[in-house]
Amino acid sequence: MAELDQLYGRIISCVRCPRLVAHRRWAAENPPRRFRGEVYWARPLTGFGDVRARLLVVGLAPAAHGGNRTGRMFTGDSSGNTLMRALYHTGFASQPYSERRDDSLTITDAYITAVVRCPPPENRPTSTEIANCIPYLLEEMRILENVQVIICLGGLAFNTVSKIMREHGEMGGFRPAFKHGATYRPGGKLFGRPAPTIIASYHPSRQNTQTGRLTQRMLNQIFLKARKIIEQPAG
Repeated sequence: MAELDQLYGRIISCVRCPRLVAHRRWAAENPPRRFRGEVYWARPLTGFGDVRARLLVVGLAPAAHGGNRTGRMFTGDSSGNTLMRALYHTGFASQPYSERRDDSLTITDAYITAVVRCPPPENRPTSTEIANCIPYLLEEMRILENVQVIICLGGLAFNTVSKIMREHGEMGGFRPAFKHGATYRPGGKLFGRPAPTIIASYHPSRQNTQTGRLTQRMLNQIFLKARKIIEQPAG
């Protein structure tokens, strides 16, 4: 799709945030022992998946030694594999892992992206860095015409998507609160189309999965809920 290709070019060449540019390059130059010798992507990341997707998945940002290394969102780290198992379990992914850009993974009826396109130090982007990146997510949401459900992984993704819908949609005072598993059907329009349903989920970060705050079963249930919504007959 030409519009997405043009957007990807702008994303990959972006240098709007000096702190993030420096951090992504530092991570590539100082990899942990297990990744020494690998050539890092070390550029901003685009979204990926099915351009006809009915499901949009929005995360926080690439990991310094995950997506920043492999060049693909949610690829090369434990968060990516947790997410991919959920997508595979619910028929959106061809395999339950995401290791490399060329690992033959196919995403069907889903598109995966993030609020911030470079790895932020300590996974904490500043408000300015978020603002610099929001136009990219906004443009993806506008281009992906078939999206019916958005799964927001974490509070920052949830709040960002909610803000986009308030500011660019026609749905009244849409101010949902983040709670894992919460589902919101705002009604109204977004980009002239029916506004998508929003589902909130904890992020599949190692911090959340290792502490049990988010289990694989819990994440699978989020995607099963999305599958049920998009498969409902129209009308």
